[in-house]
Amino acid sequence: MSIFQLGFRPFYTLASVFAIVALIVWLLAFAGFSGTGGYLHSVVWHSHEMLFGFATAVIAGFLFTAVRNWTGLPTPTGLALAAIAALWLLARVLIITGPAPIAATIDVLFLPAIALAIAGPILSSKNVRNYKVLAIVLVLAAVHAVFHLATLGYLQPWLSRISLFVSIDIVVILMAIVGGRVIPAFTNNAVPEANSRHESWVEIITFTSMLLVVFLTAISGAWTPPSMIMSLLLIVVAAAHATRLALWEPGKTLHSPLLWMMPVAYSWIPFAFLLRALASQNIVPASAWIHAITMGAVSGLMLAMMMRSSLGHTGRELVASRTDMSAFVLLQLAAIVRVVASILAGETFRYWIVASGLLWILAFLLFVLRYLPMLSRPRAS
Repeated sequence: MSIFQLGFRPFYTLASVFAIVALIVWLLAFAGFSGTGGYLHSVVWHSHEMLFGFATAVIAGFLFTAVRNWTGLPTPTGLALAAIAALWLLARVLIITGPAPIAATIDVLFLPAIALAIAGPILSSKNVRNYKVLAIVLVLAAVHAVFHLATLGYLQPWLSRISLFVSIDIVVILMAIVGGRVIPAFTNNAVPEANSRHESWVEIITFTSMLLVVFLTAISGAWTPPSMIMSLLLIVVAAAHATRLALWEPGKTLHSPLLWMMPVAYSWIPFAFLLRALASQNIVPASAWIHAITMGAVSGLMLAMMMRSSLGHTGRELVASRTDMSAFVLLQLAAIVRVVASILAGETFRYWIVASGLLWILAFLLFVLRYLPMLSRPRAS
């Protein structure tokens, strides 16, 4: 089957369809028409499934495809790829239906399966540059296990909430690594006069400060740093990411939507950390930065990358269609509406949430309608 020829095909399909189904379920639950299942409930289900359902599916599809290019060695295809995709799908079903211990066990196995699949080619090729990518997947798998153990009552309950926050930060670090590779490279390749570059001191500050945020978030259930210290650290992270993005000269990508989509999505990262600094001072609600980073940055980068890699790896021209641009703009609007709702909506909050959710659904519906035929058929000659 063509859909199991390479990792991006089944996982981009699953991720985009799930993005629609999960938001429909969440909006119905939010409006009081239905529940979200027997194991994880309400906002916990929503938070977990957006991270460990939608986002990890995109990560799997990207890594199974990218590691093959990075190393020149094979990643799962055919029956092996189908089995990993089935593991992901079974976890989504069991989290709704239960029983809880089996659902948690199956769900926890997915990220180690990704790590095992990419470890072979990365280690065999001595692809040292990507050891950190493998390490990030393993750390995310460990944090995910902590979430389930805490939710099931085997660890302190507060670890469940903390592990979700730490997971967001880990995914952002992965997005920052990938974005830092592809955005400057794509810009320089497509724009002859561009000088998209890295400065080592900016990279050091960016990732050191983010790792410190991960550490302080992880221990916050036992010890919380003074809010002013945390705020200053978050401002440093925001400034570092903004400087990093400026060095990539995003203004020179305006002629090509496939180029400017990724810098636009990346620009949410410094904005989200600034909102997080304000939230640490109780100036804005935490949900503002959470949705800025998950909807605007992470989901925006993932959608843009899914479009570009799907076009490239199915033999199509790297040109965004009107459908692509509409889908990306709708997703950005969904993020804007959700963040504004957290800060300003007041009594109309519920309507803003529904509006944001509908915009999200429309964005991924457009992606599915355009890309499912590409993902399920042989590569174009």
